[in-house]
Amino acid sequence: MLAKVFSYVLLGIDAIECEVEVNVDESGMQKILVVGLPQIAVKESIDRVLQSIANSGFAIKWRRVLINLAPADVKKDGPSLDLPIAIGLLRGSKYITTERARDYLIAGELALDGRVRKIKGGLSLALLAKRQKKSGVIVPQDNARECAVVEGIDVIPVTTLTQATSFLNGNLEIDPFTLDDKPYALSQLEDAPDFADVRGQEGVKRAVTLAAAGAHNLLMMGPPGTGKTMLASRLAGILPPLSREESLETTRIYSALGLLPDGVALMDRRPVRPVHHSATAQALVGGGTNPRPGEVSMAHHGILFLDELPEFGRNVLEMLRQPLESGEVVISRAVGSMKFPARFMLVAAMNPTAKGNSPSDPRARSKYLDKLSGPLLDRIDIHVEVPAVPYHELTGKRAGTDSAAMRTQVESARAVQKKRFANDSMTNARMNSKLLQKHAELSPACLLLMKQAMEELGLSARAYDKVRRVARTIADLDSSESIGETHLAEAVGYRLLDRTY
Repeated sequence: MLAKVFSYVLLGIDAIECEVEVNVDESGMQKILVVGLPQIAVKESIDRVLQSIANSGFAIKWRRVLINLAPADVKKDGPSLDLPIAIGLLRGSKYITTERARDYLIAGELALDGRVRKIKGGLSLALLAKRQKKSGVIVPQDNARECAVVEGIDVIPVTTLTQATSFLNGNLEIDPFTLDDKPYALSQLEDAPDFADVRGQEGVKRAVTLAAAGAHNLLMMGPPGTGKTMLASRLAGILPPLSREESLETTRIYSALGLLPDGVALMDRRPVRPVHHSATAQALVGGGTNPRPGEVSMAHHGILFLDELPEFGRNVLEMLRQPLESGEVVISRAVGSMKFPARFMLVAAMNPTAKGNSPSDPRARSKYLDKLSGPLLDRIDIHVEVPAVPYHELTGKRAGTDSAAMRTQVESARAVQKKRFANDSMTNARMNSKLLQKHAELSPACLLLMKQAMEELGLSARAYDKVRRVARTIADLDSSESIGETHLAEAVGYRLLDRTY
């Protein structure tokens, strides 16, 4: 008997429908054959599925079984097809007598005793079910919360194969999982440390506030012990929470990678991904035989922190140029290309020289900076020097600017941008040429100042646009409708490495 069950296959972070066709034949030579580009993990799962069925109390009478996974030109990997294959075998063996399975997308990993285990990409599965206009999804209990984020479909949580079978036969009614009114409740993270802990560095805190206010890329340069890492670790605490749309996009990435914490429906905090300088290009931007997202995608709508920037391999850093410009990563393979979202804030830190100290000889700094390409530095909006903290500031009792004050400024500037662009996630850092022409127009006096800066610093056309974007954010913090000379002069002052490169 032929049975059809619908499931999914993950391509990167996107789900496509997979039709599981199971033909059970009680005659012929005893054999199980799986076709449709199954990978080793899928082939090895057959014995697990059969044992799970047997331990659940079902006795399948078969001689020959053919399992076809369509579309046949897409690789099938992972254990999520266990449950739909088992349902197909039971349907083909007449243990399931209804066609109810056709209304659902089904996925789950099976244990030998029939328990249904968590899968990757539950949120993508639910989104696919909605696009395909299915009644809902049948998923492991542990995936129910993330799937229930998608409105308009029924999420049927199951814990065992027997339970799923009874539901499909109509012998057991399972109420669809409903999300409570606090989808973020279980995703709350520990609050970021306070900027008040950082002694001195008021000028750098100003640059950090600007970066957060406009989502600008930031590079801090200074000797060891000046607070660069402390400043970077506190930046997330002044950023606004993720919007609903941003949260869905970010959560989908973590769900597809199996990194979403148990019980979490949506991520509300912006992810912060610190990357060690020994990271490979594949770890940073993604890739592999079956391409998967890298750190830049895991930092989507959040922060990618690179400490000791020049210590990264030059080829690794050059891989950042595309996502910094376009907000996505394109992984090309012989069979086609795959896109991963990667709209992040780059926050980097570095010492002035390989030894770490501030050199008296400018050539030592230039030699160290030669490890960074000009095009990469061009894509970083704000370059700021982090000087050594004077003794009187280090030991003084006077508190510096705290996170609450900085957060208030950031929220004010983001509110202006939200109104300007009529978009929750749009920021000044993402303005294209048309929007720059409309919202970052320079007065004749500013144009003269900009001309002088470009001639003296040798700014590129990209750097010119970066300066205008930063100047627009400075004006927003100043509650100014137009960009003034003081705003532009401050923005030019943040092109530190254009003066020294």
